[in-house]
Amino acid sequence: MRVPGLAARVVPEQVRLVDVLPTVLDLAGARLPAGLDGRSLAPLLRGAQMPLPPAYSETFYERFPDDLKEQAPRIWYEDGAYMVGRKGQNFLPGDFSRVLMQYDDLAGAATNNIEARIQELAEDGVDKELAFPNAVLALFHYPDKELRERVFRIYNEYMADLQERSNGHFYGAGLINWWDPKGARRTLEELKSLGLRTFLMPINPGKDDDGNVIDYGSTAMSAVWDEIEESGLPVTHHIGETPPKTPCEFNSVVVGMMINIDGFREVFSKYIFSGILDRHPKLRIGWFEGGIAWVPWALQDAEHLLASYQHMFNHQLEHDIQYYWDTHMSASFMVDPLGLQLIDRIGVDRVFWSSDYPHNESTFGYSEKSLASVVETVGPGNAAKIVSGNIKKFLGIDG
Repeated sequence: MRVPGLAARVVPEQVRLVDVLPTVLDLAGARLPAGLDGRSLAPLLRGAQMPLPPAYSETFYERFPDDLKEQAPRIWYEDGAYMVGRKGQNFLPGDFSRVLMQYDDLAGAATNNIEARIQELAEDGVDKELAFPNAVLALFHYPDKELRERVFRIYNEYMADLQERSNGHFYGAGLINWWDPKGARRTLEELKSLGLRTFLMPINPGKDDDGNVIDYGSTAMSAVWDEIEESGLPVTHHIGETPPKTPCEFNSVVVGMMINIDGFREVFSKYIFSGILDRHPKLRIGWFEGGIAWVPWALQDAEHLLASYQHMFNHQLEHDIQYYWDTHMSASFMVDPLGLQLIDRIGVDRVFWSSDYPHNESTFGYSEKSLASVVETVGPGNAAKIVSGNIKKFLGIDG
């Protein structure tokens, strides 16, 4: 940056656009208005050191129309952590914010540097990525549903732009309106027009307009599933929405991770026992980043419970339990040697390998070693399906 009266200099720190106005005002000797976002970087230009918060993008605020900006969700930095929500009301759990902060040293950890992200993954042996929202999950239950859909639209447009810029290396999971059939059709059509190939459905669907908790398997939801089935897009579910049911003073992050799979089993059960898949036989569902060892356990339990309680059912299943898995579902894993030992029950065609870059539990840094273990366990042909072929088929990607 060049400033009259100061020698030209390059500042290596990553800074934010929101800091430009305070910097210019400071250099011009003007007083900074109270409440102005950002802060002056003039000390850096003069050679001084100053601690800087991580840079972030106010994607939603920037893309909301001017008359709605005050209602837009905000992204800010406070007390050493990212916040997402409305000013004064953070929607992110504290543990979640702390986890996100660990990845700031990786240039490609966030999607605001897609080129660095692609390079870091390539160096780790990964050519293509399906990326899921992280902090945006905090907005799944944004109270105003009309604004929630607007937030999802902005997110989808952002992901589509990254996908286009990536030249086939990055694919984004979009977000849809799941609480209203007309909204489901509208957002699914938008999603497809943007070139996104799948979308994330929440494990916890929240409440309807009357304050009742939404039941995915209910008659009221059938019209939404009709729209999803008609779209032809596969549904995805992702771990991360199931908090511990009781307080946890110590190591709460890991305790939360240990029970993440609970939500999968509940929704898995509804797809089968509530008749969703009987009524909507073209649905395809992917379970992501919860491993695959849970699948034989869930199938076994479902078979036992079917045999034990079907005389009490108010919906009789049209197929055996294994049929629903083999026909409709797939799951991804990062490191799951037990799951691979049970691959014959799960099905080699129903499994995806994933990296989960850049999270702590990811294979980033040893992905090639992880991939080699898959080859060793299932053989080269089946490994090619697990690490590439199956997910391409799921998403409808050629090449």
